[in-house]
Amino acid sequence: MIQFGSLEFTSAWALVLLLALPAWWIWRRRRRAPAIVFSRVSTLARGPRAGRALARALVILRNLALASFVVALARPRAGGRSESVTSEGINIVLTIDLSSSMLAQDFLPQNRLEVAKDVVKRFVLARKSDRIGVVAFAAEALTQVPLTTDYPVVTSAIDNLAAGQLEDGTAIGTAIATSANRLRDAPGRSRVVVLLTDGENNRGAIDPRTAARAAAAFGIRVYTVGVGTEGMAPVPVGRGLFGLRYENRPVKIDEPLLTDIAKTTGGRYFRARDAAALERIYEQINTLEREPVQTHSYVRYTELFRWPLALGLLALIAELALAARRGPLP
Repeated sequence: MIQFGSLEFTSAWALVLLLALPAWWIWRRRRRAPAIVFSRVSTLARGPRAGRALARALVILRNLALASFVVALARPRAGGRSESVTSEGINIVLTIDLSSSMLAQDFLPQNRLEVAKDVVKRFVLARKSDRIGVVAFAAEALTQVPLTTDYPVVTSAIDNLAAGQLEDGTAIGTAIATSANRLRDAPGRSRVVVLLTDGENNRGAIDPRTAARAAAAFGIRVYTVGVGTEGMAPVPVGRGLFGLRYENRPVKIDEPLLTDIAKTTGGRYFRARDAAALERIYEQINTLEREPVQTHSYVRYTELFRWPLALGLLALIAELALAARRGPLP
């Protein structure tokens, strides 16, 4: 195979036949020209110059036809190639709390959820070959995006997350189980859940510690992130004439539970008390160990042999048409 930029010849050995064409041309010119080469008196009557021009045209057409057929036989094609690229990659499910307490305004100028969404989107856009999924939870847990490397789809789904989409509450055990279910059959050995919450487990039929043990059995590490300031924070308590009504209430995060979940699965627990801390936490998670993942990229080729083949046929037809007006070439 020979390649010139984006053009390559699959059967490049056929191009050797092109060397025979100049050899034939030189041999023919050295031959002694016959006395009479015209089969029609009308051709001869037009004079020697017309005869020589016709003979030269026939030779050029024959060489063009032969050269075109040889190029077509070499099977030129363009458009790309099939390649296998080895890159580093892990499987990550981003599990995000959508309970009403995530609207607390202790991460000014935005609430907890909006800050978390911004940080998580930057985390996604920093990936290159990792498979990312998104699970949202409150009193229940739903998969928003299955594992994929289509990062624009992932960031769009994160943009659309909003408190109130699910029944209110915090079902941490259900969230872990749903996330682990997405990861258990994922290719490769590196499977990670990054669970972000700001509360205590108060809903769901699955115990969080039981869910953590089940995730660990599948080789899934859970990194837990507790979001919120310490002490009091403005938390929505209902709706008034001008939107949500906020009251300062104690921030309650079950840190022992989140620590146990992380420890059971081989992950880590992080506490984010402000937006900058949350940013640093996701940067740390970004340095998780990685394993080689084989990614195959296939590009369709455009076969080009039809063009030289068509040119050769046209040249052959033209030669035959001119030859009908003249005797055969020597």
